[in-house]
Amino acid sequence: MIVMKFGGTSVEDAQAITRAAGIVKARLPQKPVVVVSAIAKVTDQLLAMARAAGAGDRDTALKVSRGLRERHYNVAGELLGTGIFTQFHSELEADFDALDELLRGIAAVGELTPRTSDHVASYGELLSSKIVTAAFSARGLDASMVDSRQCIVTDSTHMRAAPLFEDTNQRLQSTLPPLLADNRVPVMGGFIGATKAGVTTTIGRGGSDFSAAIVGAGLGAERIEIWTDVDGMLTTDPNLCPEAKRIKVISFDEAAELAYFGARVLHPATVLPAVQKNIPVYILNSRNPSCEGTRITTRAPHCRNIFKAIAVKKRITIVDVAAPRMLLAHGFLKAIFEAFDRHRVPVDVVSTSEVSVSLTVDSNESIPALAADLAKLADVKYEGRKAIVCLVGDNLRETPGVAGRVFAELADVKIRMISQGASEINLTFVIEEDAVPGVVQRLHKTFFSDLDPEVFA
Repeated sequence: MIVMKFGGTSVEDAQAITRAAGIVKARLPQKPVVVVSAIAKVTDQLLAMARAAGAGDRDTALKVSRGLRERHYNVAGELLGTGIFTQFHSELEADFDALDELLRGIAAVGELTPRTSDHVASYGELLSSKIVTAAFSARGLDASMVDSRQCIVTDSTHMRAAPLFEDTNQRLQSTLPPLLADNRVPVMGGFIGATKAGVTTTIGRGGSDFSAAIVGAGLGAERIEIWTDVDGMLTTDPNLCPEAKRIKVISFDEAAELAYFGARVLHPATVLPAVQKNIPVYILNSRNPSCEGTRITTRAPHCRNIFKAIAVKKRITIVDVAAPRMLLAHGFLKAIFEAFDRHRVPVDVVSTSEVSVSLTVDSNESIPALAADLAKLADVKYEGRKAIVCLVGDNLRETPGVAGRVFAELADVKIRMISQGASEINLTFVIEEDAVPGVVQRLHKTFFSDLDPEVFA
């Protein structure tokens, strides 16, 4: 049994869904379970209409909804043909009528709660899974839609719910194996789940990857396939460095570091359930299904290159907290991180001395209030337009002099912070955002000019 997850661009229109059907048909002997995202950009529009309704702008919310209704009707009509679509149309119409009624209710109350936001956002995956199931059936696949809310059990932390694995695994094992035994293809929406009481939740943006890994781990899948619109994980962002190459195989640890520090192919949480069950994850291209993509495994083979990839995270702000009067004071660091927790601002990189702490955070509107709070403890400065550069590779563990080689190459670049040691597989530093293209190109030329053919394509 395998799990195949198709992202938004892989189900973005009738042509993409037809391609997905062909890919799944070729995998039928391996008993696939299919997990789909919402059609490309739909989740963004759903959340936008929810915010508009919450602000009392009912007309704008309903106008956006009308556009989405028309788009889904067009995709379904093109996929199914007049006869089947006529039967299917009433089901889609009922869903959109219910969505519009929900938007009117939000607008009437004038408040958008996290619980209601999850309810609105869930429509993207519910609609796409229904359309994909119907399209697969029309193309000779014996497909059955499975409502993910009946299988993925979560806590009640709306908008970023955590799965309850024991309950989820029980539901998965009672629901999906009978369908697979009957040679059916289950189709589920990613990203969504429900509490034990049946209240709809979502597991965070990018959560369809996580959903696929949860299903794969719960059923003991042979592998998990993440179908997207690129050939796999690359040595760096090709928009920054056109010479970027495909990585054939990479470890779970390396992939998670790259995902966290900006590589957008994979959601960081995806790897966690798969790691626990030692299930390989493949990143594949639905527009180029013959490409072998990238295989992510618990332990990758030895690579003669020091690094596997360079990731970049932009729109970073450095927060400097300096407090000479607090020299060696007990609880200083605790007080600092409690302030970050109160303002719900996650930290990426930390550098400390006896009297100061520097931290990097995603640039956002919470930073001025956070800085004002920290000013009660110490002198605070913050500066935006920075970027984190992260070089990842298993060989850092046993290769001396790596940092010297990296920073010798960047001797003329202003380096603001450096972090190595917290992780044995990454070297991270902070630079000015506008220096990113030149820095990445130079590092890529230095460390990726002679590639190990067993690891890189």
